[in-house]
Amino acid sequence: MLELPEVITISRQVRDTLGGKTITQLFNATKPHRFTFYNGDPMQYGKLLVGKTILSSKGYGMFVDFYLSDNITMNIGDGVSARYYNPGNKIPANYQLLLAFDDDSFLVFTVAMYGFINVYPDNNIDNKYYKISRESISPLSEEYTPNQFDKLFAEAKNTLSAKALLATEQRIPGVGNGVTQDILFNAQIHPKQKVFNLSENQKERLFNSLKGTLQEMTDKGGRDTQTDLYGNNGRYNSIFSAKTWKNPCPRCGDTIMKEAYLGGSVYYCPTCQRIV
Repeated sequence: MLELPEVITISRQVRDTLGGKTITQLFNATKPHRFTFYNGDPMQYGKLLVGKTILSSKGYGMFVDFYLSDNITMNIGDGVSARYYNPGNKIPANYQLLLAFDDDSFLVFTVAMYGFINVYPDNNIDNKYYKISRESISPLSEEYTPNQFDKLFAEAKNTLSAKALLATEQRIPGVGNGVTQDILFNAQIHPKQKVFNLSENQKERLFNSLKGTLQEMTDKGGRDTQTDLYGNNGRYNSIFSAKTWKNPCPRCGDTIMKEAYLGGSVYYCPTCQRIV
């Protein structure tokens, strides 16, 4: 799933690789996906995009923006995978959208569980989740201070857990269940810990882990559980993921626990991440 480290990585790669390329053809889904959400009718996307040149790109929260000529913005979000192919590469059999460029390279968008593929003429973007992402201060920014973080606690209900604080309702756009696992482990906080009971020291650890873990993930081109624009896995080695949770805790050697919680799996060390 697209989370902030991958969003930043892919938007940079789009600028570096696709900037200046003109879309010559658009192909709609070869295999319709009921949980691919489009803005308007995707069958009309060709009229909006063919002939347009990609100028730049930027990432916000869980969205990657593609800025095109004639004041058009395209963006992808959440569960969309974007993969760039060089001229002559084999075209995948299944996709939700394909853009062909004037140098015969092409860009393929696919969706696994669910995702957004949107095209907005005149930059008239009416997606509420995008608005939240665009208007929020990124935790990677210097402007995201402890005071900004404290606002989350001030607005939190007494029953809110640490995972819910970080990974639900887009309180921190671009931070989802995937990156939350390592953020909480590095802060030594249990996913089910009620944030109301966190000490000031624990809040400080959580803030520092949020910024530090996300920065490391971003600096290394995303997580090893996700792929970039070229199909390469990120260089950040996830501590806790579906691929690693059966390994012993890297800090104390205890057995890692896996539980279903709040619509997804959580992984934690029962020794290093005790509930208080």
